[in-house]
Amino acid sequence: MRGTAGDGSNGTFRGTVRRAGTAWARRVRRRWRTVPPERRTLGLTAGSAAVGLAVSLGAVAAAGPWDSGQRTAERSRAVTQEPDSGVRHTDDARPPGRAGANAPEPAPSAAPVLGPVGPDGAPPTRAGLARALEDGLDDEALGKTVTASVVDVATGRVLFRSGGDRPVVPASTIKLATATAALTALGPDHRLATRTVWDEEERRVVLVGGGDPTLDEKRLAALADATAEAVREAGLKPRAVAYDVSRWTGPARHPIGVNTNIAPLSPLMLNAARTDDSSSGPAPRAADPAEAAADRFAALLAERDVTTRTTAKARAPRDARELAVSRSAPLSALVERLLTRSDNDLAEALARHTATAVGETADFDGARAATADVLAGLDLPVDDARFADGSGLSRDSRVTATFLASLLATAADPDHPELRPVLTGLPVAGFTGTLGGRYTGETTRDAAGLIRAKTGTLTGVNALAGTVVDADGRLLSFAFLATGSQERAAAHAALDRLAATVAACGCR
Repeated sequence: MRGTAGDGSNGTFRGTVRRAGTAWARRVRRRWRTVPPERRTLGLTAGSAAVGLAVSLGAVAAAGPWDSGQRTAERSRAVTQEPDSGVRHTDDARPPGRAGANAPEPAPSAAPVLGPVGPDGAPPTRAGLARALEDGLDDEALGKTVTASVVDVATGRVLFRSGGDRPVVPASTIKLATATAALTALGPDHRLATRTVWDEEERRVVLVGGGDPTLDEKRLAALADATAEAVREAGLKPRAVAYDVSRWTGPARHPIGVNTNIAPLSPLMLNAARTDDSSSGPAPRAADPAEAAADRFAALLAERDVTTRTTAKARAPRDARELAVSRSAPLSALVERLLTRSDNDLAEALARHTATAVGETADFDGARAATADVLAGLDLPVDDARFADGSGLSRDSRVTATFLASLLATAADPDHPELRPVLTGLPVAGFTGTLGGRYTGETTRDAAGLIRAKTGTLTGVNALAGTVVDADGRLLSFAFLATGSQERAAAHAALDRLAATVAACGCR
């Protein structure tokens, strides 16, 4: 399916890369004649990096499973190299430039020639995978407990497991479960709505939180525009602004407590309650996100000549007239953002939306029950799983490596096209999100662009779960979960080597 005009998805990815490369080449030729000789050496270096990036993006397209034209936001991110967010497990590992503050970062690269992707190649054997992965699973950098599972996506058959049925702390890889449950319960086209309504009795505008942590200043200003216009057209004379946060129940604080990696849980927040200019990553947060958003909304209304005296917490009347609404991007795009950025606030929001969609309470208990029930409906092995939260910040969650690998195989199943964003949202090795600065070493660089995976890191816990095309063109899903590691970077490198081993494997 081709994208619509204006959404950045028009045409195929291959065509986009080809057109971009042609335009770049024309610009280079025009400017080359004006460049002084002493600067041409530097220009050649930069040009080589750009060519490497173009080749790499072609490799990313083959890494799959891309659904040609279906989801394109991730392809754009592969070009922009967008940084990551959240707690330490979401840091972008790219080192700062060594050639000076203004020097460009090296372009990532991948092998220029890739084998075809398809189900025709034979899957690796259990014995072959065991031999190939044996040394890597024994790497001391991974700690005392390492579990692993590899699944053949075409058949759903578990090809290899090592402790794969042992429940362990998944860290941020639990976001795969959160995303899958949300897409199943709500559908990929669902949008989160923040509304304003008119409280006739109290003569006030009520800002109703819809559980959308992606609400930003631009959208809030547009909501103020539409609300002010509706107020004037109806001849209303509001004396106050109120805000409604009744959509969610339960404690506002995550069990990990006050933390820069997640805001207090509220269905109404502006820019995820960040109080700085950041859009991702750890940041100071407003103590009361809803009140802060309502105060800002009241100020925006005042700028539009709708002046009110106070903001107050209240419930909107059941029969209140709607004034205006602001809708998020489709859930498919939110899931891609959730996984690529490892967005903790969005993860907790989607877990609660899943809960309300299936009739559970919009709190931690409801989200836990809803996630398990929805995933059980997909025939995933959830009997030993515990979904303590949606983000993976809690150490009380438990899943198995086989559960994660099987979930990813289910997301690739043609019978579940609604789950495609779970795959297209995965960071790409060497290119995007939490894998942007990884797969650069001698033993892993050949796997750059071939692996898509969600990372997870808490102190002493490191995880990697994703998809890979092996040497025979067979699409496999995998999960490696490690507990007890002492050094984060060493553990990440060891996990990357395991995934790269699967990528290089014919493994008979």
